Amino acid sequence: MTVFSPFKNESDAVTLGDLKIENREDRVAIYGSLAITRDRPGLADAKALKELIERIIKELEDEHDLPLRVAAAGPAVTVKNPFG
Repeated sequence: MTVFSPFKNESDAVTLGDLKIENREDRVAIYGSLAITRDRPGLADAKALKELIERIIKELEDEHDLPLRVAAAGPAVTVKNPFG
């Protein structure tokens, strides 16, 4: 398993199957899909996912000054297509 320290930087990313876990300083994004099969590779994937989630939970629980809510990113800005 790749070293993944939740909320510590803007660059760590882990892939499990087609599931992507991307690190940010204010959030961890999890998207895509992961089929956990009923075999040894499925067990390994499930354990890896559990380990990542446990790291995220521990980091949140250890933070004594969590805000009520992280500010949302600003609205999307539309720009003119430079190739159009």
